Amino acid sequence: MHIPDGFLDGDVAVACAVPAVAAVGYGLRVADRELDDAKVPLLGVTAAFVFALQMVNFPVAGGTSGHVLGAALAAILLGPWLAGLTMAVVLTVQCFAFADGGVTALGANILNMGVLGAIFAGFALQRTRSLLAVGVVAWAAVMLGATAVSFELALSGTVPLGTVLAPMLGVHALIGVGEAVVTVAAVSAVLSSRPDLVALPRLA
Repeated sequence: MHIPDGFLDGDVAVACAVPAVAAVGYGLRVADRELDDAKVPLLGVTAAFVFALQMVNFPVAGGTSGHVLGAALAAILLGPWLAGLTMAVVLTVQCFAFADGGVTALGANILNMGVLGAIFAGFALQRTRSLLAVGVVAWAAVMLGATAVSFELALSGTVPLGTVLAPMLGVHALIGVGEAVVTVAAVSAVLSSRPDLVALPRLA
């Protein structure tokens, strides 16, 4: 789902970067207000875990491969705004250290794979204790990101929406299943051992 350089026109890249920067900026304010000695290690461990998850690819139909995003898991452990900040750090490191995603598309990649999923998951899971809901929301977060990428590519004139949307959603529907399984397994393990680490109170 990482968009490389040259796939977005300038207007679309800026339009994606603005909300991404705004969300990260607000995440920094939340971090300044909420982070303490107990929570800083959790943020670091979450970032490292998400980074590791995104480095592991698994095969998808047609010879393609994909990786989980981790945005929903980060939102459950950290809350939506700190999760968005954490995802931004992970994606920025991937961009500059591993050339995974373009520099000019960094704002879009942070928006698609980090901010949208984290905010969606964080608020969608405020009213439930169900692990089934965790899996559904994790899957939906991946689909939300894939939909956003499709529209951004279409608006940039890179590929028509009718050409890109169905394949993107089809492939990421399968990737989303992997995302759901990993997220439910991780959340279940945390709830059974350290429920105090869950940022969303109604899940704990």
